[in-house]
Amino acid sequence: MSVKLLRSSVVVSAMTMISRVLGFVRDVVIAFAFGASAATDAFFVAFKIPNFLRRLFAEGAFSQAFVPVLSEYRTNRSHDEARELIASVAGTLAGILFLITAIGVLAAPLLIYVFAPGFAGDAGKIELAGDMLRWTFPYLLFISLTAFVGGILNSYGRFAIPSLTPVLLNLVMIAAALWLAPMMERPIMALAIGVFVAGIAQLGFQLPFLLRLNLLPRPRWNRAHEGVRRIMKLMVPALFGSSVAQINLLLDTLIASFLVSGSVSWLYFSDRLMEFPLGVFGIAIATVILPKLSRDHSRADTATFSQTLDWGIRGVVLIGAPAAVALLTLAGPMLATLFQHGDFNAHDVEMASLSLMAYGVGLVGFMLIKVLAPGFYSRQDTKTPVKIGIIAMAANMVFNLILVWPLAHAGLALATTLSAFLNAALLYRGLRRGGLFTPQAGWGRFVLKVLIAIGLMAAVVLWLAGDLQGWTSAAGWERGLRLLGVIAAAAATYLLALYAMGMRVSQLRGGPSSE
Repeated sequence: MSVKLLRSSVVVSAMTMISRVLGFVRDVVIAFAFGASAATDAFFVAFKIPNFLRRLFAEGAFSQAFVPVLSEYRTNRSHDEARELIASVAGTLAGILFLITAIGVLAAPLLIYVFAPGFAGDAGKIELAGDMLRWTFPYLLFISLTAFVGGILNSYGRFAIPSLTPVLLNLVMIAAALWLAPMMERPIMALAIGVFVAGIAQLGFQLPFLLRLNLLPRPRWNRAHEGVRRIMKLMVPALFGSSVAQINLLLDTLIASFLVSGSVSWLYFSDRLMEFPLGVFGIAIATVILPKLSRDHSRADTATFSQTLDWGIRGVVLIGAPAAVALLTLAGPMLATLFQHGDFNAHDVEMASLSLMAYGVGLVGFMLIKVLAPGFYSRQDTKTPVKIGIIAMAANMVFNLILVWPLAHAGLALATTLSAFLNAALLYRGLRRGGLFTPQAGWGRFVLKVLIAIGLMAAVVLWLAGDLQGWTSAAGWERGLRLLGVIAAAAATYLLALYAMGMRVSQLRGGPSSE
């Protein structure tokens, strides 16, 4: 792959890394201040509902439909036509989102019953979650418009700002937990208010950069616009197909609401750790290749299209596989270091580590979905991922029912992992059968080198990490220094092993050019 495409991926990864690190700081603060309690369970449900809809609607269906159409306009039409498309989409999107938001705020208690029926036996928990949802639901409006602006910036090669924007959510929520919460009668409400404020801040942050491209729209309702109609048509199946993983995670929360108190929080904190490598690397690669694949398709360049996908899949194997092994072998130490403070105790660490290990097994599957799905969306094919998504979601429901009884919350995480691998396998098969992807030469040697390096890395981690009790009984600073040392040793072992076997960074640059 060209230097420019690789550089764009590094930029997105770096900006996302900053955001995710601050996200961990945010979660550490929340764990310290509120622990894994009924109140935090209520907040996580109230936050998960608009967050789920954001990923399903804004970053899922909308982005997958909007970016290919905008890329086509940018490639084949004039700047004025692209501006007209953006203005029409902005007005139509904002109108629809405003209506959805109004309904969500009014129906907040009902939504809590739908998304967390296990709360029904606790009137106080239902009331608290409903009150918080009235603050958090408008986040969907603001963050969806933020994703719209970010999609424009990505289509024009401006990857850094959209990737850095989530930093504002983390900063605002940290301030809410530390400054606003102590002043409130119900301290947990501060987090919900923080979500609302953060949505406004993120949208406002991106608008000046859109102005620099002379693309800041004057929104107008225009459903009849040709581009808007195409985007809406593509979105209908994409609403399901691009976000099956999020639906599966939501089902985990729904079922977990029936389990012992703390189960929702254990799943949340373990999911947050799994999302770190997924966001920093998997989503970063997908963000960069979607506009590139869309342009390849617009130019009918099938060879380059296939090479771009091959580069993305290699990136997943090279980075995702060792990250998955790290989550498996360091689940307890990472949770203890980051979250065992205040009301989040050693038992919470042990319970959350079980679900983190289950999620960790599926990291490569989650990342592959992010990379393979754009192979269809870039061609404006949203039907195929939907068919695959239906199969994966049905399988997840079956896995949930089978695994929740013997493994409780960890069984829910493992079910999500299994359905992710099934989803990725079916996407891969679809690309191969459709003649859209042909693996490049050298895959056998590449995988062998990665497996050997991972084996050596895992041995070093297991040797240095020891048992979980040693971590939970240590002081916070001790845990932090020890974890940094283990991670540094693991990374050095992996990279040195690859280098010794002849793998070089320059090998990632070969392939099609990126404009």
